[in-house]
Amino acid sequence: MFWCMNMGFINRTLFILFIISIMSACSGMQRSEKEKIRKRNCQGEMIYRTSDEYFYPIATPKRVAKEPYPWEVDGNLPKITKDFFRCKGSSLHAPVRDLNDTSEGALYSDCDGGERHGLPNLGGKEGVYPILLDLLNYVQKKTGKRVIITSGHRCPSHNSYVDPSKENQTSKHQIGAEVDFYVQGMEDRPLEIVALLIQYYQETPIYQNQKEYLNFVRYEKPDAHVAMQPWMNKEVYIKLNQKGEGRNFDNQHPHPYLTIQVRFDREKGEKVIYKWQLAHNGYSKGW
Repeated sequence: MFWCMNMGFINRTLFILFIISIMSACSGMQRSEKEKIRKRNCQGEMIYRTSDEYFYPIATPKRVAKEPYPWEVDGNLPKITKDFFRCKGSSLHAPVRDLNDTSEGALYSDCDGGERHGLPNLGGKEGVYPILLDLLNYVQKKTGKRVIITSGHRCPSHNSYVDPSKENQTSKHQIGAEVDFYVQGMEDRPLEIVALLIQYYQETPIYQNQKEYLNFVRYEKPDAHVAMQPWMNKEVYIKLNQKGEGRNFDNQHPHPYLTIQVRFDREKGEKVIYKWQLAHNGYSKGW
């Protein structure tokens, strides 16, 4: 009986192996037939090359300057207004951490941007100090080139996001009294722009015979954090940030750039200083 059971098991095993072998053979036959069909359908031809053939040379790329827009021809550039100064914050920016602060609260989120909140309230209406507009438009007029504002107004949230350092917390960007910029096409000639800013005071009639505005002196204190001493008169302070200086979230470009701060409000006859109330509550918060 035991022998009969073994024979039954062996027969079943042999039958299964037989089925597997048939299936394998069929599969192999299918592959063989497909290969025969592939070879039968393949077509080929020899590639011949004559002795005088050559590859086309690749020309060296040439830099092509961007064609100006119609309103840029002959220096007819758009007039710089307060809207050019609107905050560059965005809720799409990822939070950043202050590398100098290891506490858990040292994580800064950006604001919703200048489309969601206004400019500082100066004299009952939103805007920035007019001397900044006058100086930048003067530079555009004299150079015929576009002024690129990299950082105008910064709300407190964006100001901390741009640069969370302690020194930056009283930045005049927050009160509409500071601007960072460079001139397109003159990125590596910032000293020429400084000369034009000084020249503005020489040519503007309201400053004539007023030495405190006409005479610029150099700022010699070390807290400017730049290699070249800034220039200043009674009304403005001009700082040159060279390559590698003054870099922050708004100024990640590779160019030198200039910073203009307003020191004195000529119309009100008072110094312009950072005020917490104006920075935090002096602009509309959006809708």
